[in-house]
Amino acid sequence: MDNNWFKDMAFYQIWIRSFADGNGDGIGDLYGVYDKLEYIKSLGIDGIWFSPIYPSPNADYGYDVSDYKDIHPDYGDLEQFKKVLNKAHELGMKVVMDLVINHTSDEHFWFKESCKGGDDNPYKDYYIWRDGKTDKKGKKLLPNNWNSLFEGKAWEYNEERGQYYLHFFAKKQPDLNMDNPRVREEIKDIMRFWLDLGVDGFREDSIAFISKVEGLPNGYPELPMINGLRYTQHGPHIHEYMKEFREVCKDYDCFQMGEMPMTGPDKAMPYLTGDTKSLDMVITFDYMNADNYLSDFIRRPFSVIKYKKAFSKWQYAMNGKSWNCVYIENHDHPRVVSRYGSEKMWRESATSLAASYIFLQGCPFIYQGQEIGMTNLRLNSIDKYEDISSKNAYMTFHTKKSKSQRLYYIGEGSRDSARTPMQWSDEKYADFSTVKPWFYLNPNYKKINVKAQEEDEKSILNFYRKALKLRKDNDALIWGDYKEYFPKDKNVYTYERTLSSEKFLIICNLKGKYISYKMPEEYEGLKGELKLSNYEDGHRLDILRPYECRVYKYE
Repeated sequence: MDNNWFKDMAFYQIWIRSFADGNGDGIGDLYGVYDKLEYIKSLGIDGIWFSPIYPSPNADYGYDVSDYKDIHPDYGDLEQFKKVLNKAHELGMKVVMDLVINHTSDEHFWFKESCKGGDDNPYKDYYIWRDGKTDKKGKKLLPNNWNSLFEGKAWEYNEERGQYYLHFFAKKQPDLNMDNPRVREEIKDIMRFWLDLGVDGFREDSIAFISKVEGLPNGYPELPMINGLRYTQHGPHIHEYMKEFREVCKDYDCFQMGEMPMTGPDKAMPYLTGDTKSLDMVITFDYMNADNYLSDFIRRPFSVIKYKKAFSKWQYAMNGKSWNCVYIENHDHPRVVSRYGSEKMWRESATSLAASYIFLQGCPFIYQGQEIGMTNLRLNSIDKYEDISSKNAYMTFHTKKSKSQRLYYIGEGSRDSARTPMQWSDEKYADFSTVKPWFYLNPNYKKINVKAQEEDEKSILNFYRKALKLRKDNDALIWGDYKEYFPKDKNVYTYERTLSSEKFLIICNLKGKYISYKMPEEYEGLKGELKLSNYEDGHRLDILRPYECRVYKYE
């Protein structure tokens, strides 16, 4: 297998429900995606990652799958998916599916059958079931003290079966029992189904959770949010099971990337190299931790040093050994301009952030709307939010603060900000749909939209196009070695990419103020060609304007 074809690619992530409504019911769908494929290609994109498009009751908007071999009727059907797949391939773009196998929906056929119990039931052990416990005083207890990441305790009682099932995420997302060989065969069958249709790879959701420690011991009470994490991530059989799934992909020359929150390069490396290699890239959450503490709902001031350190850590660790997935936005986090940038200096900060990561070694991922600088949505009631983790956070975090203060933190941290309808124009409903969309539009769509930016050469959209073209046209920006300069600088991210005699120096002011700047010593006296900047007029080497970015090429 030689699947290194992905390494020079740039990917675009589609969260389909909010991308484009093609059939006029207010919900994004595959008909809308089909119509927008040329637009996606025009950005300089080589591959599409679909967040889940399977049938689902939408407790977690697709990450609770009720049927792995079909399309959610809100989005179309398998025939329409094939049309999208074929057209994407004709345009030279690969298609990656989200594979959600740590858990299913509680409305999946497997779970409904598993609830029946019975020794002769083939689905009996498809999920993780346990009896409750009783303490010395006769008080009834849960099987252990784990908390779920999304919704209360990690155990839910099922009356029909008379036992508790494990859900490390939402109550409607029971964890599969991957220790059961039958379950692993089901997963491999699902993979073959989509690969036979022609998809090119998988993004594997929460994949490090699929093997739990035997006995499911109590977690640490001093870490209430993640007290069971050490017993659920990177478990004892993880590499054994991942190897089985890798064997399927070898038959198809597809590629695999795995989502692994709270995982550093040391933990990731066995998945990416050596005899236990089972993934081609790991999606780390490290890049998303520069303005928070453990959660997007616990805010901290944006730290440029933390931001740079996260990227450099992975750049140095993966160089010559594996490949990086680099991103600054996706469906799981609020909008980056509102977090790391500035809504006041919207264009400048969005473009500087773009330059700060697109030229790193690895595949850059762009999330729908990121390329036009979409911003956070702030709603005036928790009842207006859809995201289950946001509702849970409202009840869990900052509980001693007032309702308005708690709502402020939800507005700053909610995943729903990344899930507002795509802003295509300033027309009614932002041209996302011809009818009222399923979720709130951000009111700033009149200003921030694709149509307006298509017509503006200086727009964020056209900056992304220029940046992706520059990367694609220069081998040093794909294959070159990485080196960071001035890691303790609190304002500016400076790094180089080097391949043979060719060098690029990327300089990004990530603060909204003028900064005195001195070029790295190795570059003093050298004359570089300015290949990209987010300011049009002349520049001084010793001064960086607010959120100014520059990309120089040296021979």
